[in-house]
Amino acid sequence: MNDSPLRLRRARAGDEIAISSVLLEAFREYLPQYTPAGFAATTPSPSEVLQRMEEGPVWVAMIEPDIVGTVSAVLRGERALYIRGMAVLPEARGLQIGNLLFELIEEHAKENGCTKLVLSTTPFLDRAIRLYERLGFVRTDEGPDDLHGTPLFTMEKVLESGLN
Repeated sequence: MNDSPLRLRRARAGDEIAISSVLLEAFREYLPQYTPAGFAATTPSPSEVLQRMEEGPVWVAMIEPDIVGTVSAVLRGERALYIRGMAVLPEARGLQIGNLLFELIEEHAKENGCTKLVLSTTPFLDRAIRLYERLGFVRTDEGPDDLHGTPLFTMEKVLESGLN
């Protein structure tokens, strides 16, 4: 990684190949713990990334000129923002990119009247789970319980209302 400053922005058409690559590289070390279909769902192709960009916001973290992290979100119901596709390249971990991406997500959620953030994760993603817990997420009993045979659990964070 070079010493360029970290920059966050909304993803745009043309970013899909880099986003797909970040997801693949970030999750590659966990490949043996996923089922083949679970890994494929976790590491979407560029065309699937483009489809996600149509379904809801996708953000990227950049250390110019490279995309080094990403996250996307989609509205669930009227008040929940579901977070998916969170990844940071292994060589960019430890730079607080996950924290910064979550700040964007929370801001977006509040601007859109959401009262909670929801995500699903696999029990073997220890670093990610620690990040989610530090950010105030708690495990729930809600499903889904698996992703094409790969175990999953759901975590949520209730957002403070600005109306208090």
